[in-house]
Amino acid sequence: MMRTLCLQAPSFDGFDGGAGSRYQARREIRSYWFPTWLAQVAAVIPGSKLIDAAPHHITLADVLSKARDYDLAVLHTSTPSFSSDVSVLEALKGANPKLKAGFVGAKVAVEPEASLARSGAIDFVAGNEFDFTIKEIAEGRNWSGITGLSYRDAAGLIHHNPLRPLLQNMDDLPFVTPVYKRDLAIENYFIGYLKHPYLSLYTGRGCKSRCTFCLWPQTVGGHRYRTRSVGHVIDEIRWAKAAFPQVKEFFFDDDTFTDDRPRTEAIARELGKLGVTWSCNAKANVPRDTLKVMRDNGLRLLLVGYESGNQQILHNIRKGMRVDVARRFTKDCHELGITIHGTFILGLPGESRETIEETIRFAAEINPHTIQVSLAAPYPGTELYREALEHGWLDEAHAELVDSSGVQIAPLHYPHLTHAEIFQSVEDFYRRFYFRAPKIASIVAEMVRSPEVMMRRLREGIEFFSFLRERRALVR
Repeated sequence: MMRTLCLQAPSFDGFDGGAGSRYQARREIRSYWFPTWLAQVAAVIPGSKLIDAAPHHITLADVLSKARDYDLAVLHTSTPSFSSDVSVLEALKGANPKLKAGFVGAKVAVEPEASLARSGAIDFVAGNEFDFTIKEIAEGRNWSGITGLSYRDAAGLIHHNPLRPLLQNMDDLPFVTPVYKRDLAIENYFIGYLKHPYLSLYTGRGCKSRCTFCLWPQTVGGHRYRTRSVGHVIDEIRWAKAAFPQVKEFFFDDDTFTDDRPRTEAIARELGKLGVTWSCNAKANVPRDTLKVMRDNGLRLLLVGYESGNQQILHNIRKGMRVDVARRFTKDCHELGITIHGTFILGLPGESRETIEETIRFAAEINPHTIQVSLAAPYPGTELYREALEHGWLDEAHAELVDSSGVQIAPLHYPHLTHAEIFQSVEDFYRRFYFRAPKIASIVAEMVRSPEVMMRRLREGIEFFSFLRERRALVR
């Protein structure tokens, strides 16, 4: 077995690039998702090592000092970080010329030829679900027979093997939490709306929804929700609860954990027996009865992608959601005492000054506990990317989706709506949502009840306003 390094490389300061992060960028409030996809690779390769540089303040020099300890380096990359990640891979090969090194992630899965052509130092890229593709490399198999692999041979020629079929028995995947225990300091991972420390993991892959902007289902996970058995999930939570007694919340990062409602309720009931606090992603259409089962068995928070308050935009992006259904769902959550972190996207196809205003008013009306406002990001491999190229909404200068410091830009523009208008609307959205008297009062009350929350919210407030000042400087 090759000595294998699984690396989330150092890049921009504060850059959240791990697989698990839906938008790879620096945040308004510094936060880090667990590098779950890369941890899964580490879990299937005995003796491997996972390094997640940014949350652990690991520098390039630190990584290069370890280069000779490994035979194989696997780097997770993304569209925003690809240029930086190529430089790291080249430096690794410079420090250890015998090292075999390549990339995994959505970026290289959908652009294998272009990715390999970027640098002669890149030996391979893996597509689709890459766990067992990388395992077979680490086992020393002949690369020509490894499905899901694109590679450069000794003569420098590029080859593309057949695609690897998506994994069907998800219980074949070993737990990722033992890799977290072995290689990560979990206290270094923060998400503003989750209790700290938290753990996140997947109970399944794929999503049946067809949202045009969503990255994972269109690039590596597919549109069929393939799930681990209830017992397999609960066994991992039971193990993690014992291994990490300090964890205050478990987060299930499946694209839509609530798609299979009988399974959702079955997992909830088992989690209730374990007495853990948990949260998950959800569509804004979960029936009240299911919400109640979840709430009664430890559910604290739902992360809900509302995206827009305009029905036509939701149709344009194939969200499969009605605004009136989202309103009713949110009302049910409020009445049941389930906290909501709502996510919204500005700059989607059909956006205008009027629809932005409509979405801001909608967010204030339904009043989730917290919000995240992102800019529409056309990642290669998505339908949104194809639409943007076809209609001329995306300029080549904005194709990396972030600026030189890793801050998300507004890459799309329309004849009636400029980059700058979309970019500036994010700050307007945040201010108008949070600077309402009732919202300020609820935040203050929350801080008064808990000194821990007070310290955390004060820190986040400082980070938030510093970030806004930095954003304003970008448009001057």
